[in-house]
Amino acid sequence: MNAHLANLLAELAAFGDTHDDDPANRATRMLNITPDTGDFLAVLVKATGARRILEVGTSNGYSTLWLADAAGDAGTVTTIERAPAKIALARANFAQAGLAARIDQREGDAGDILRALDDGAYDLLFLDSLRSAYLTWWPDLKRVLRPGGLLVVDNATSHPQEMADFTAAVSADSGFTTSLVPVGKGEFLAVKA
Repeated sequence: MNAHLANLLAELAAFGDTHDDDPANRATRMLNITPDTGDFLAVLVKATGARRILEVGTSNGYSTLWLADAAGDAGTVTTIERAPAKIALARANFAQAGLAARIDQREGDAGDILRALDDGAYDLLFLDSLRSAYLTWWPDLKRVLRPGGLLVVDNATSHPQEMADFTAAVSADSGFTTSLVPVGKGEFLAVKA
């Protein structure tokens, strides 16, 4: 990671924390991953050689930048967000980072977008969005992940009740091997057979 991107990520992390700590911003919180989760995602992308990455929940693009940088010049990150203000903020951050060419922003309902994606199109899928919808999205999430692909889900320990039905369904699926990693807000990992 170059110094420019490292500085931008530090600025975005600080901005997210300050913004989200203000009760007046409750409806527009960034809800960014933690910096150690960013490091963890970068290691996972590099270790798996992921080049086609899908992210559900862009926010201001903080996690997207970690993923796009780790994927390298040959990688692409498709990221889904439905909030227009966050999409605009992320677009500006991608341009500032010099990584816009590696990122395909999709605006709209994640369920609708997931249904339209090709089978096995992604090496790694990062889920950090509307937790109550995950179980509904599960058939499409597993369909778009290639065999041997990795699903990473944020907030597994910070919101265990909201994640319980989803993590139980994924863990019960014989086509996946799962693990819970206590990094950041908790990362639930599932590898497709």
